[in-house]
Amino acid sequence: MKNIVVTILLAATLILSGCRSEKGNVQYDQPNIIFIMADDLGYADIGAFGQKIIETPRLDQLAEEGIIFTRHYAGNTVCAPSRCSLMTGKHPGHAYVRGNMQYPPSGQLPLPEGTVTVSTLLKSAGYKTGMIGKWGLGNIGNSGDPANFGWDFYYGYLDQVLAHNYYPEYLIRNGKKEYLDNTVRYLSDTLWHKGLGSYSTEKNTYSHDLFTREAIDFIKTNREGPFFLYLPYTIPHNNGEAPKDEKQEVPDFGKYTNRAGWNKETKGYAAMISRMDRDIGRIIRLLEELEIDSKTLVIFTSDNGPMPDQVFTDLFNSNGPFRGGKRDMYEGGIRVPLIAWWPGTIQAGTTSDHISAFWDFLPTACELAGTGIPEDMDGISYVPALLGKRQRAHDFLYWESPLHGFMTAVRTENWKAVQPGFESPIELYNLESDEGEQNNVADDHPVIMEKIKTTINEAHTPSTHFPRPDESAGL
Repeated sequence: MKNIVVTILLAATLILSGCRSEKGNVQYDQPNIIFIMADDLGYADIGAFGQKIIETPRLDQLAEEGIIFTRHYAGNTVCAPSRCSLMTGKHPGHAYVRGNMQYPPSGQLPLPEGTVTVSTLLKSAGYKTGMIGKWGLGNIGNSGDPANFGWDFYYGYLDQVLAHNYYPEYLIRNGKKEYLDNTVRYLSDTLWHKGLGSYSTEKNTYSHDLFTREAIDFIKTNREGPFFLYLPYTIPHNNGEAPKDEKQEVPDFGKYTNRAGWNKETKGYAAMISRMDRDIGRIIRLLEELEIDSKTLVIFTSDNGPMPDQVFTDLFNSNGPFRGGKRDMYEGGIRVPLIAWWPGTIQAGTTSDHISAFWDFLPTACELAGTGIPEDMDGISYVPALLGKRQRAHDFLYWESPLHGFMTAVRTENWKAVQPGFESPIELYNLESDEGEQNNVADDHPVIMEKIKTTINEAHTPSTHFPRPDESAGL
């Protein structure tokens, strides 16, 4: 009954809002779509994007056999709002979730009932849909339960705070808690980081391994297609050192065990990335064994930039040439790697400098599925860029982060504007000559600055939960 209600609501929404197709839309034979997303992985944390120390041979091979996007951006600089933009096709000035906001009794601010998501749209187009990993957009029993958004199957963490533990007491399968063979006790995430929590682990059921197993089962079950698998892994998110437990972040340090001078967090970070790389390789091999690789688009990316000013991310140069990291609006916080692989369709070994963002995924998936795109979406399909064809560009990309001083950022062509706080001056950088955002040229380009200020004002719509400092809460 719930699926019927979702379908009716979706149809009504599309009729009322109108739909659009991208210009020059090509009809595809509904490929399978697998969207894999790492958590807090830096732009340069994999070999294909410049990593020199951490080994990621399978992702590097994926890049060699597919296409990499060098100017792709996350939906936001932290977890929940980035995922909201990905799912809803809306930039942070229009999205419902714009920050990591807890919602009683647990979980994050939920998506409201009737929200159109990429999963509801693909389900309406005949896809089997599965979400495995970290959701962060609602919880069991409220409007943000994944069951309300077209998922035929889901498994993992709904509350992203609980995802800070890789050996959880339970994971959630289709609305029901599934208890694991771990003994885990937290007073709270906040108390834990103050050193006031207690922790113990038995039998070590590592959640990432379960996600890979479930992803493999989902693919096998739905091999006849078409299917959409959203696989938001939780690694390599660093959760701090657990007392008396060398393996809190990963079951073993693997090839990094004996690295001299590396602390546990450094070994764990590298081991998590290599473990994820190994498991993505397992998924690719399965597609090939099932002979559905040529019918499957695989996309890999990260939800935001890496943790800044950490021993491990500094050692690995996780943000590459970029300034900043997670929780800020400089390139290191929002520019992320993107690899797309689709044998026989995407030309191997290609690179795209198309400027794109998370809110482009929804129209991309809809174009491939042959279904309409709601008119109020901010995204532009990047299918042409995937295929090496002429690609329509954005006039601008816009971000805001209300819970971090109300930071904003705009990218338009090679210009990047950053406002580190609502009362702060707007900074301007020419990314063509200054990709590290070191030389603020705002005073030299008054015309560009006026355009940027206009964009910031027009791109922002008032939000009840995330008001701008000059607005009232509860609008």
